[in-house]
Amino acid sequence: MADNSRDPIIRTVPQPADMNGNGDIFGGWVLSQMDIAGGALAARTAKGRVATVAITAMTFVQPIKVGDMVSIYGKVSKIGRTSITIDLETVVQRRNDATEIQVTHGTFVFVAIDGDGKPMEGSPLGFEFPRTETGDVGLGLVY
Repeated sequence: MADNSRDPIIRTVPQPADMNGNGDIFGGWVLSQMDIAGGALAARTAKGRVATVAITAMTFVQPIKVGDMVSIYGKVSKIGRTSITIDLETVVQRRNDATEIQVTHGTFVFVAIDGDGKPMEGSPLGFEFPRTETGDVGLGLVY
């Protein structure tokens, strides 16, 4: 379950246009939201542009329904020579229930890129970022 002391990177509510034929939200929709959230955290961490290079793990635990409040949380799990690995967790609150339910989790890898789209090398990436006591990197809403 989500730790209520964390702030979500993204919080949104899926709409009927995001449904599949079974009445649940498309897996691709939540994957896209997680990629946006992971990219925002990776870019903030790298202090510059990043590109998604891999999704090394993705688990769909439960369906997302229209009207669910969807929150995506993330933390930096690894920094390499040019890459940043982000662990992401998606939780929902059903329409009339404040209980948080984990619906997906995954690991996304981003590479820091320069203005020409080429990987930037550093040691590691030449930046520092603030961490909480639990090791999470803080990030507010994406804007």
